[in-house]
Amino acid sequence: MLQSMRAAAKWIWWFVAAMFLIGFVFYQQSGLSDRAVTAGSTVAKVNGTAITYDNWSRALRDRLQEAQQRTGRTPDADEDQVLENQLFNELVTDLLLQQEYARRGITVSDQEVQQAAMEQPYPPLARSPEFQTEGKFDFQKYQRFLASPAARQQGVLAMLEAYYREALMKSKLYEQIATPVYATDAQLWRLWRDTRDSAKVTYVALAADAVPDSAVHVSDSAVKAYFDAHQKFFADIPGHAVLTIARLPRLVTAADSARARAKAEAIRLEILKGAKFEDVAKRESADTASAANGGALGTAGRGAYVPAFETAVFSLPIGAISAPVLTPFGYHIIRVDSRKGDSVTAHHILIPIQQSDSAATATDRRADQLAKAAGSASPLALDSTARSLGLETGHVSVSEGTGAAWNGRSVPGASAWAFDGAKPGEIGELIDADDAYYLVRLDSLTPSAKPSLDKLTDQIRSLLAREKKLDQLMPKAQQLASAAAAQGFEQGAKSLGYFPMTTPLFSRTGPTTAIGIGTEAVGAAFGLPVGKVGEPSRSRTALVVERVDSRSLADSMLWDKQKALQRSQVEQRIREQMVQQYVQNLRQNAKIVDNRKALQAATRATGTTS
Repeated sequence: MLQSMRAAAKWIWWFVAAMFLIGFVFYQQSGLSDRAVTAGSTVAKVNGTAITYDNWSRALRDRLQEAQQRTGRTPDADEDQVLENQLFNELVTDLLLQQEYARRGITVSDQEVQQAAMEQPYPPLARSPEFQTEGKFDFQKYQRFLASPAARQQGVLAMLEAYYREALMKSKLYEQIATPVYATDAQLWRLWRDTRDSAKVTYVALAADAVPDSAVHVSDSAVKAYFDAHQKFFADIPGHAVLTIARLPRLVTAADSARARAKAEAIRLEILKGAKFEDVAKRESADTASAANGGALGTAGRGAYVPAFETAVFSLPIGAISAPVLTPFGYHIIRVDSRKGDSVTAHHILIPIQQSDSAATATDRRADQLAKAAGSASPLALDSTARSLGLETGHVSVSEGTGAAWNGRSVPGASAWAFDGAKPGEIGELIDADDAYYLVRLDSLTPSAKPSLDKLTDQIRSLLAREKKLDQLMPKAQQLASAAAAQGFEQGAKSLGYFPMTTPLFSRTGPTTAIGIGTEAVGAAFGLPVGKVGEPSRSRTALVVERVDSRSLADSMLWDKQKALQRSQVEQRIREQMVQQYVQNLRQNAKIVDNRKALQAATRATGTTS
């Protein structure tokens, strides 16, 4: 017995050793060790194909630079997180498509690429002024450029080859996926009349809320049965974090406000003396997004701006240069370009109210002390430093994907940091925001997860209770329907103590009043004869008894005139939906390993950055 056990132990030892070596090699190559975040580290794997740290960081850097050029400012950490997730999803989709091309044997020849480049101009180049003649795209200029040495030397040909090769591969895949599409006349007519048939009804809604909770009982077994049957339809519960935040405000004084106003007055005077508003805005405005466009704010309606700014833009004469207008953002010089009804088009220059240099220097010195606690191994370093500086601290709960806010102020980047590999007790880097410096500690973290029965019990119980309440109301609704049919809707309803309501005209797909959208009651409004009282219709929250007062039908002659265009649009939409569903299925069935959070934690642990 012992001898056979010793013999077996030898093989067990070799198996354990082999597994250790395999695991060690994977650990090192994946970049998940604290000391192995290298260019070749694996950020993610898609069906075994790796996205390396080098390729990922380069693509992310390009994406952030694009965002900065588009908005005229550096994205904050929360915006970075959104851009990162978008890029990750795009890279995963691209890999899945590449794998699908290979599986289906889809290829593109050099001749196909050349033909596409010559016949279908690359959109950004087609819009370029150098390829225009009298305001229209000039094919000859474009083709001459492609044939010139400059196109190759500038890397344009290589860029175009990559673009057209990928576009043609996608096109071939989409043709295989979505070619057999035909919208019948019956489908087109149904779509047309769904938005153009209209009806008006008089109704009474018996709401489930009218039944007291004590009148119904939902058993635990019923809750569990519903959970088991619908589990896949419940959305994941987002991650949740609790943060402690210390805030060092940038305090401004009356003198700071006066100085900002004086600067705004001087800028206004400069414009009144002949300086071009747009040039001054580019030079002076603190609103970098609009400053890049000469202060242009575009067209907006009422409610788009803070009250003081809105009052100014809707009262200023067109073309006038306003006196400084004070808002929570600072002082604004405004020019209204046009105004029509509740819409206004305007330019502005923002002069923020900022600390004086001496006050800012003093605040920065205190911030240096606060920064010493950043990244400390002791979680209590935040509390002790905040106490020594006399700073206010507070606790904030935040869900993954939403920004952190404290006392009505946004704490930029705090949420993104908390859910990007930080560990409870960890203190983040000092956050330099417009209004203050912030230091954040992660106190607790609950990762996102599939919802459990315990988490959903109350929600399911409430849903099932509402259904039971509607069941209880059904005899009353049937009684109402009978009385309304026999006595006339208004008289029958009032005899039972109900007060009928009348809807405006509505379509099958448009919003209505209490009868909802896409409910049984909406269907009955287009199925019952005019003047007829229907049987009770069930919605999510009420039973509806209704009478159709009037109905207007879609014009079939108008439909027939536009049918060809509608068919083209509908078929294109169907093809796009088929492709989207196909790509979604590819992703659902793929094996995707996402190492981003682990790599980020390792990067922070070693003090390196990308």
